[in-house]
Amino acid sequence: MFDWDEHNSAHIERHNLSQEDAEDALLDSRRIGTPAHNVGGEERRAIIGATRAGRIIVVVATRRHDLIRVVTARDADEREKRRYRGRGK
Repeated sequence: MFDWDEHNSAHIERHNLSQEDAEDALLDSRRIGTPAHNVGGEERRAIIGATRAGRIIVVVATRRHDLIRVVTARDADEREKRRYRGRGK
């Protein structure tokens, strides 16, 4: 389901996030998706979601060969957290 290698794993680790954190957010039933900056014709999506521990993060991902490849992930800023928390109200 997910495409991981040393490059994208190391990149999100610099933001103090794990593969599991990113996967949790992408699978979060309350996640919010928006278009992200496309690179080289590759369509990317930004997802605001929560980890199992409740940490609200933003994950940028793309589809490659029927797999989801995480490009980057970071903690959500305050505006993004409010948007996530307000979902469904």
